[in-house]
Amino acid sequence: MKLINMKAIILNSYGNTANFEKAEIPLPKILPNQVLVRVVASSVNPVDCKIKKGLLSVGPPLPAVLHGDMSGEIVQIGESITEFKKGDLVYGCVGGFGDLPGVLSEFVAVDSQLIALIPKNLTMEEAASLPLVGITAWNALVDRANVRKGQRVLVHGAAGGVGHIGLQLAKALAAEVHTTASTDAKIKFGKEIGADVLINYKKEKVEDYISTHTNGEGYDVVFDTAGGECLDNSFTAAKIGGSVVSIAARAKHDLSPVHIKSLTLHVVFMLLPLLRGMGRAHHGNILKKLGELIEDGLIQPKLHNQKFNFEEVEDAHRCFEEDEIMGKISLVSNW
Repeated sequence: MKLINMKAIILNSYGNTANFEKAEIPLPKILPNQVLVRVVASSVNPVDCKIKKGLLSVGPPLPAVLHGDMSGEIVQIGESITEFKKGDLVYGCVGGFGDLPGVLSEFVAVDSQLIALIPKNLTMEEAASLPLVGITAWNALVDRANVRKGQRVLVHGAAGGVGHIGLQLAKALAAEVHTTASTDAKIKFGKEIGADVLINYKKEKVEDYISTHTNGEGYDVVFDTAGGECLDNSFTAAKIGGSVVSIAARAKHDLSPVHIKSLTLHVVFMLLPLLRGMGRAHHGNILKKLGELIEDGLIQPKLHNQKFNFEEVEDAHRCFEEDEIMGKISLVSNW
């Protein structure tokens, strides 16, 4: 490529009101195992907001380009790449963590193991909303809990980024899926994407919905997507000998219910392959498998109704933290 520099959004300092600014930075040079992608879209994940605020030390060094999820077009391939070619439309969670620059830029150099071809029935925005939450849900429900036909699965957070994909994935695995949400609108959202049983956790206590919907037995698998009290409630909701999978286990918890009920507790940290450089090929393989389910009509990522471009990233973060979000917030490149 003849370009030397590219446009990007950089974060200069951490804080609740972050110092994002548009800048020109050097165009990345790709390694033999990388492809150069022209970024079309990204999306907002909770970890992006926490990095921006300085609450998690997993982001790239300042000044930093943030965000991990992207969709885009391959414009250059490394000499060892055989699976992809120029012009391929791809998606993945590829940077914004550790020493990997993020994707709020015109182009990004990507480890080819982290990406897959975009499913034919997704828009670029929809594809960019899926990687982090889709891989997380797969790690939890397939890799760890081994969800299978006939099981009764409880997914917390029907309208959340991970929750709404986890719900659909559990259905695709032929489980009976129950889900929780906090409002009638989110309950409706969960019903529309296929939940068998909807539970308003603001109105029903855990003990009550276990009694009503499982005859007091509890769930084979409980997927905690929120942490805190939700993880404690997940221990209560699981059946004897059941499994609990959490993606937010940073608080202190009483593990007595885990012991008394002989539960299996799994904790998923999807970013490890990005931070440690190991197991990255599994991410690309998960995206391929999710793509097959999407093309079969079994999973559909949902976008929040308010849209943003890259230069509006601060507004997108504020929307994520202040509004009643259902699905994912997308960001589209305006360069």
